[in-house]
Amino acid sequence: MRLSFTLPDEHGTRALAEQLATLVWVPDVILLSGDLGAGKTAFARAFIRAWSADPDTEVPSPTFTLVQPYETSRGPVWHFDLYRLGDPDELWELGIEQAFAEAICLIEWPDRLGSWVPVDRLEITLDLCDQGGSETETARIANLAGFGSWEHRLAALQDGTRSAHGGT
Repeated sequence: MRLSFTLPDEHGTRALAEQLATLVWVPDVILLSGDLGAGKTAFARAFIRAWSADPDTEVPSPTFTLVQPYETSRGPVWHFDLYRLGDPDELWELGIEQAFAEAICLIEWPDRLGSWVPVDRLEITLDLCDQGGSETETARIANLAGFGSWEHRLAALQDGTRSAHGGT
């Protein structure tokens, strides 16, 4: 199943992340794609805060560390930023196999996963879009594609957010 949502601003991105946090369970994998500045880290930050039920959780970008694990009362979340990954073989050293088995995984730059792409996953591509306004607007299109169990779970997201986010 595929869905598309217009996210008019960062609040819309946050609302989508918060809605998705109600649909996930351990171990789920969410792949986040998009150009630099498209909102992948903003989405991950909002998701982690919603999942942990703590809006003050410090969520730094793992650009240099490549992975940042979070222990929460609902279960662990591992946030990967693979932009600087040199080779998919390095994923073993980062503990990705353990993360896939025991945690929610949010993975930015999933094109660097190579053969590590799981069959059961949610793919989200964030694209900046022109809303005809000022250059400071942060409108995005979020394209979601579900694979495995996500094919059916996206129907719940569609029912819960279409009107709130202008889904098509």
